[in-house]
Amino acid sequence: MSTALDTPSTDASTGDASTETVRLVNGLSCDLPASSPLAKLLKSQRTWVGPDAKQRLAILRAAKSVAIVGASPKPQRSSYFVGTYLQQSSAYRLYFVNPMEKEILGQPAYASLKDLPGVPDIVVVFRRGSDIPSVIDDVVAVGAKTIWVQLGIWNQEAAYSGEEQGLTVVMDRCIKVEHARFHGGLHLLGFDTGQITARKTLR
Repeated sequence: MSTALDTPSTDASTGDASTETVRLVNGLSCDLPASSPLAKLLKSQRTWVGPDAKQRLAILRAAKSVAIVGASPKPQRSSYFVGTYLQQSSAYRLYFVNPMEKEILGQPAYASLKDLPGVPDIVVVFRRGSDIPSVIDDVVAVGAKTIWVQLGIWNQEAAYSGEEQGLTVVMDRCIKVEHARFHGGLHLLGFDTGQITARKTLR
């Protein structure tokens, strides 16, 4: 049975965080001693499950605009490669978000999501896992509907929180790889062909 751990509760008599609230997939919850082996085991496990392949394809097909938070003008950064791929292989309207830059890949760079000229359908995030909660707050504030956290970035509590606030959350998946896999840019086994463009675009 999949579970997720919420914030530890505090014992009123000692002031210590003594219990963990365990949320079950059926919506019920219970408290476990924070120091118990079971609580520690559950805390170390990934229990959140995001959209499946069919749902991710639907997200990509429905979107018309994508914002990349943490975009970089440096070619060695993965966000640069993803931005280049999406420019060349999709019909998305792209926004690059980086407060330290004025221009990325020939387009204006914006200081924050609230500075964008429009609300993006998907917000792709290249930030540390610990930064995801604040990015979710920004995504909700501007009215975007989907946050896509890039491959290698994981914050389970933030994923649950985002969903509770009405967001569609994709996490620890590369939007370039997903788009290419669905549209001919990857081999059947999922290995990158090395091409920066897919053989056909989303639309």
